[in-house]
Amino acid sequence: MARKEFAQFEAVSAVVPVEPGIYHAAIAVKALYEGGAPRFHKVLIEQTFKTATAADAAAAEQLEALQGVTEDAELVW
Repeated sequence: MARKEFAQFEAVSAVVPVEPGIYHAAIAVKALYEGGAPRFHKVLIEQTFKTATAADAAAAEQLEALQGVTEDAELVW
C-alpha cells in the first residue's frame, strides 16, 4: 500500500474485488482530520488483475501521478 498526503486528504493505493480472483486497482481517499469511511476511486477501469497484490501495485503507480484531491474528494490528475 502506497500513501500520499494532501492538504485535507490522504490517498492510498487500494484494491476493489470484482469476483474471486479478479480485482480492480483503486485509490482510496479519506479526510485527514475527520472521521468517516474512505471513498474508493477505481483507476485503470478497463484493466483487471488476477491478484490483489498486482492490483495494488498498479494503483501505487497511478498514485504517483496524482496531483491532488478536490474538496469533494475527487482525484485531480
